[in-house]
Amino acid sequence: MRDVNNIGFIGLGVMGEPICRNLATKSGLPVVAFDPDPAPLERLAAAGVKAKDCPGEVARAADLIFLSLPDGDAVRGVCLDDEDGLLDALAPGQAVVDTGTTPVELSREVALRYTKISVAFVDAPVARTRAAAEAGTLSVMVGADAGLFEGLSPFLGCFASDVTHCGETGAGQVVKQMNNMVLFQTVVALAEALAVGRRAGVDGRVLFDTLSKGSADSFALRNHGMKAMLPGAFPDRAFPARYALKDLSYALGLADDHGLTLRGGEVARQLLEETIANGDGDRYFPALARVIDPRGD
Repeated sequence: MRDVNNIGFIGLGVMGEPICRNLATKSGLPVVAFDPDPAPLERLAAAGVKAKDCPGEVARAADLIFLSLPDGDAVRGVCLDDEDGLLDALAPGQAVVDTGTTPVELSREVALRYTKISVAFVDAPVARTRAAAEAGTLSVMVGADAGLFEGLSPFLGCFASDVTHCGETGAGQVVKQMNNMVLFQTVVALAEALAVGRRAGVDGRVLFDTLSKGSADSFALRNHGMKAMLPGAFPDRAFPARYALKDLSYALGLADDHGLTLRGGEVARQLLEETIANGDGDRYFPALARVIDPRGD
């Protein structure tokens, strides 16, 4: 990776916008960005971020390019297929860092294609909440060789408090997908516990507060359970059910590739599919509790 004098960012959604803002305010370097929605670009202008008209323009203006895209199809388009994408605009020595959740084999395919033009492609998916993205306290799981990981770490530290080198290309995506699969199944268990507890006459707050003092305590309990399921608050601008289903499908596909059937994961997938079918696809994914107990009392 060549010396980094300019940073580029593509994809300014729920997580991308605050990550980009932290890079602009903490890296000490100029930042250029692209998103098809002009609104986040207008907000980021206050942090000094300069708007570009397409991903290719970002690539031509930056040494290090971050992606925060919604799914593998978007990553393939921006990285390989789109006429105004990255492939024809990149130059030797640049590096592209994917902070989204992308199929493992696609990450490895892009990395192989980019190696042929002397460009590094790094999978560095992020975990935790939008609030953590805003605070710069995300967890990042990185797939890259050791030298490249060392060179990228100061930039990742602009938006993360925990940065883990998981292994070579694709390893970051493997760990992230397992992280999300465990989270989704934990949220299912919490929704089931809440439904039974309430119907059996126990106040939900008492139930979750007591669970937090015992062996059932978890990040999911304190965040998805207490902050979303208890009050029935499932906002739109959070991690939606359709994104959760996408991430879980990648994890289950990875398991299938390796000859494994994950029955707990399949249950979570079914509940997310029902959540989307019920019209809650754009709502924060703990809304799956509404499938388990439509009464929610």
